[in-house]
This record gives sequence, C-alpha cells and structure tokens, in this order.
Amino acid sequence: MPRLAKVSKHKELRSTEQRNPGSTNLDRMTAREIVALINREDQKVALAVGRELPAIARAVDAIVTGIRDGGRLIYVGAGSSGRMAVLDAAECQPTFGTPPRLVEALIAGGKRAITEAVEGAEDGTRDAERELRERKLTRRDVVVGVTASGTTPYVLAALRYAGGRGATTVAVTCNRRTPVARLAKIAIAAEVGPEVLTGSTRMKAGTAQKMVLNMLSTATMARLGHVYENLMIDVVQTNEKVAKRALRILAEASGKSVSAAEHSLRAAGHNMRVALVMLKRGVDARDARELLAAAKGNLREALKE
Repeated sequence: MPRLAKVSKHKELRSTEQRNPGSTNLDRMTAREIVALINREDQKVALAVGRELPAIARAVDAIVTGIRDGGRLIYVGAGSSGRMAVLDAAECQPTFGTPPRLVEALIAGGKRAITEAVEGAEDGTRDAERELRERKLTRRDVVVGVTASGTTPYVLAALRYAGGRGATTVAVTCNRRTPVARLAKIAIAAEVGPEVLTGSTRMKAGTAQKMVLNMLSTATMARLGHVYENLMIDVVQTNEKVAKRALRILAEASGKSVSAAEHSLRAAGHNMRVALVMLKRGVDARDARELLAAAKGNLREALKE
C-alpha cells in the first residue's frame, strides 16, 4: 500500500498524467466533437516543441560532434516512447545511407515490445545497463533517453550508465521537473500538458516525441552532409519506387533530364553522389570519384559550390 501511495503522489506532479478539464465528458461527446477536441489539443504540440528549439539544437550539435569523432546515436525508451525511438532509428539507414549501427534504438522488452506490451519491461534497470554494455558504449556516443513521464526506470538506468561512461546524455520528455531532466546533460522537455484521454501519452506526448526525434536525426544528417540542398542524396535504392525517386532527385539537383540522370547513375554504379558530380561537373565516373575522394566525401566541395 505505501508503494502505491507513493506512485500516485508522484504521478500528480506530472502534467501528462493529470486530467484534461476539456475532455471530462469525452464519453458523452459525438464523434465530431471528439476529433475536434483532439485536433485543438494537438495544435498545442508544435508550440511546446518550439519552446525547446535551443535545447534541440544543442543536442544536434552534440550528436554531430560525437559521430564525427567516431561515435553513435543511441535512443533508449520504453512503451510508446520506445516505439517512437525505434521508428526514427529504423528510418535513418534507408533515408540517409548511414551504417546500420550508427543510429539504433533500445526498447525495454526487446523486439517483442515493438508490437505488444511486455509486462514490467520498463522497470528493467539491469537490462538497460546490460544492453549498453554489450554495445561497448564509449564517451564519443550520444545516448538519448525518451520518456514522456520523465521517470521510466529503464531510461534512467541507461542514462546513468551512459553518463558514467562519459557519453553525452540527452533527455526527451514532456515533464521538465522530473528525474530524467535533471539527470541528462541536455534536457528537451516539450510540456504538452494533460492528454485528452488521461495518461495516454501515445497522443500529444507521443506526437511531441516524434517531432523532436525527427528534428534530431534530420538536422544531424543534414549537418553531416547526408543531404544535398533539401534532397535525399544518400537514399538507399531498395525498390522500384525509391529508384525512380533517385532519378528525380538527380534531375532536380543537376537541372538535367531524367534520361541524363539515369545514364549517369548507371555509369556511377548507382552511387548518387558520384552521379551528381558527373552531371554537374561534366566528368566521367572515375574523375567524379577522385573529386569526391579529394574532398573527403564533402559533396559541396567536390562540386565547387
């Protein structure tokens, strides 16, 4: 009983666990009223995230520095927060052509927790430490703990372990005055307020977390040169749809025709960077590779832009 009382008292301090006065009659509303209410509440999310832009930018700078030094970006989360982290990490390799382990996500309960609830997984503090230890965490890595409540034991344990190893720690939460915000070196706390459905942080909190993670990964990869202008120059061509997109990207970036882009991409062995240098510098594939090598992979430098 004392433990339950303690948990209840703790939850009262979290805005994400409080009741939303605007939705107390949710079960009596019409469908139109419910979706209108959810939409009004969702509009608060972007504003809450906007107030955290300075912290988000600091986190991006830290991640870029870490990766340039040979480090990795590792997300850690549980439940809905963990699934948001898994989603963002999974998209990095195909979108930006990064190595499989450069960005990865650890979710409490393992792979099974991606599609179903795993009882007690978020309390697995030893699991968090073990999983980071298995990945041979170093001071060059950046560990981002994702927890709407700011109190998830699995995430807190991961950040403590990471901090002890000298890694940079970042918190992505929706409650500022919580243990995770105090523990992390950089705290991103998008305070979205009470949910329409009390405590269901897959809603506004989940949306806020997805927005923040999208910013972290996209801004990081842009700073690392994995985009050209606003185009996915390193997109992995895994299917016909993406292959066609690659041709459109090259045509758009070079100002050449799609047929010219197709010819260059084929000659470049389907390397979009090489193909773009060929198109814009008017050189063959061999010279394009040499220009990129001389520029240490910096596409803008190879293009003399």
